Amino acid sequence: MLRKKGFLTVGITPFASRHSAWYYYGGLSEIYDTGKYGSESAHEITPIALDWIERNGDRDNWYLHINLWDPHTPYRTPADFENPFQNDPLPSWITEEVLQGHLKLAGPHCAQEIGMYTDFIPKQFPLQPGRLDTMEDVKKLFDGYDMGIRYADEHVGKIIDALKKKGVYDDMVIIISSDHGENMGELGIYAEHGTADHATCRIPFILKWPNGKKGITLDGLHGNIDLIPTLAEMLEIKPSSQWDGESFASSILDGIDHGRKFLVISQMAHVCERSVRFGDYLYMRTYHDGFHFFPKHMLFNLKEDPYEEHNLADEYPEIVNQCSSILFDWHDEMMKKNDYREDPMLTVLKEGGPFHANHQLKEYSKYLIKTGREHYIEEYKKIHPKEFK
Repeated sequence: MLRKKGFLTVGITPFASRHSAWYYYGGLSEIYDTGKYGSESAHEITPIALDWIERNGDRDNWYLHINLWDPHTPYRTPADFENPFQNDPLPSWITEEVLQGHLKLAGPHCAQEIGMYTDFIPKQFPLQPGRLDTMEDVKKLFDGYDMGIRYADEHVGKIIDALKKKGVYDDMVIIISSDHGENMGELGIYAEHGTADHATCRIPFILKWPNGKKGITLDGLHGNIDLIPTLAEMLEIKPSSQWDGESFASSILDGIDHGRKFLVISQMAHVCERSVRFGDYLYMRTYHDGFHFFPKHMLFNLKEDPYEEHNLADEYPEIVNQCSSILFDWHDEMMKKNDYREDPMLTVLKEGGPFHANHQLKEYSKYLIKTGREHYIEEYKKIHPKEFK
């Protein structure tokens, strides 16, 4: 879209290499693959960005995408970066009692298997413990995540300083966002982003537009798919009829939140889930539990329970039915617009389940025996019998 509008489009990112998703580079005129498949730290990426800005910043009509990985697992902030959070307490909801409950759970990225299916973490990532046996371990994990965000933030500052030095900052559109959040204890999962819940799917979004409203916060519901139609409207580009996103350009210009009534969010890499986010509620419908023993229906009041500790589905069946109706109507609409005959989630389920929860239970059972949780194996055999054939 931007290239058709006459923009030079540039990406500094190894994302396509990390995921073998070469289509990711499709709209880019220049590509700088930083070469470590997402294991890079910001100090390895920022110099490339600064050099590009120095050489090209005076040009008109360019788009530069910069991919910083430090908030991503495994947490890898350099050893000489001082921890500014070492004296901060953990969130009050993470108590010793909560941790002990989480240690009894089973499933990838639970408290005893931060490395997904074991406690193995490569030695070059000392900030990330492989398991959480104590509150000190939990603190170390939280600090690793927070330090990654802080380190990336400092490098964003260096890039902004370079734009100001170049004299182009005032004319720039700047967007800071992410493709996912992070579960840090929610649903008993740590240092992972595979569920269709609030912790994973609520993402940061900071936008600077030269003639936009300044210093405002919008709390309405918007999806990341809304960004493209928003850019299209702001740049006077005709939107595609195939786009599912809704422009929030008017919110940028008038400062009034024009959020959606609801959002449907999906996950199919670690679990197969679809969720409805509306009002104060999050409804989650699970099709494949990713080996977490999730019930089919989960309902959380995020205003009263932001850390998703109390499933209200049995208490409020009328809200579950309302959300199910929203989800089914959304599905009908998507299938009418879809160029394909089959829901992609059904394809994933037919293939045996999510990529990260496919042909894993035989090996994981060995770790469950090693850690004294072998009683879960029989439950897994009942729910996922094909995994043991």
